[in-house]
Amino acid sequence: MISTLEFPDLLRLIDERSTAFRAAVASAPSLDVQVPTCPEWTLFDLVQHLGQGRRFWAATVAAGPADAPSADAVAERAVAATREREALMAWSVASTRQLLDALRDAGPERGCWTWWGASQSPRTCGAVARHQLQEIAVHTYDAQVAAGAPQPLPDEVARDGVEEFLSTCVATTSAWPHKPTTFDFHATEGRSWRLTVDGDGARAARLPAPGPDAAGVSVRGTASELVLFIYDRIPAGSLRIDGDAGLIDLLRAWEPEV
Repeated sequence: MISTLEFPDLLRLIDERSTAFRAAVASAPSLDVQVPTCPEWTLFDLVQHLGQGRRFWAATVAAGPADAPSADAVAERAVAATREREALMAWSVASTRQLLDALRDAGPERGCWTWWGASQSPRTCGAVARHQLQEIAVHTYDAQVAAGAPQPLPDEVARDGVEEFLSTCVATTSAWPHKPTTFDFHATEGRSWRLTVDGDGARAARLPAPGPDAAGVSVRGTASELVLFIYDRIPAGSLRIDGDAGLIDLLRAWEPEV
């Protein structure tokens, strides 16, 4: 069993990253500023997206085990946010609070609907909290970029980010449509992961220590750089890539069932 951040730590870090997100928004000159890392959105759009999403997941967690999102959750995602800045920030605070309260009430082991049915992540509220932390952290970086002051993801968040992404967003039982291969991700902080893809799908595993590189391609950088790279926030030139870099394009283009 792969060890991850404990549930109380996930909740604490969700709260911390949400506070950092709002601080970045508050420092921007306008809510109409474009978000370079999400070019189709303004800063207002980003705030609305994050708030609607947190309300959706709060309702989803509260609903418990289900085969589809509840009507309440779907309705929360459709509610428009106010454009008045002070009221928008209060709405954002309330959105985070709804999510944290729902997660605390449910606890980490309770089941709930998730979109990652065929992945390596369980369909539990604890797994939702783990993924929510990464989503909020990356969108906090987006807001900081828009405000002109991007910062690396906090170490505690970033160290779990690569593993969470691979096990939740990539791992699948859908067959890899190309020649079997492997991808290694090495964080300079001393943690490494391997993604194996073949006819049985994609499987992520933590490597016990940096060893021989994967047969396909290996990517090296800080944990923050690795997370931002796999979420397509920074270019490949920001990291060291060895092996067949074209495999990364194949992986990005792959759309397996998760």
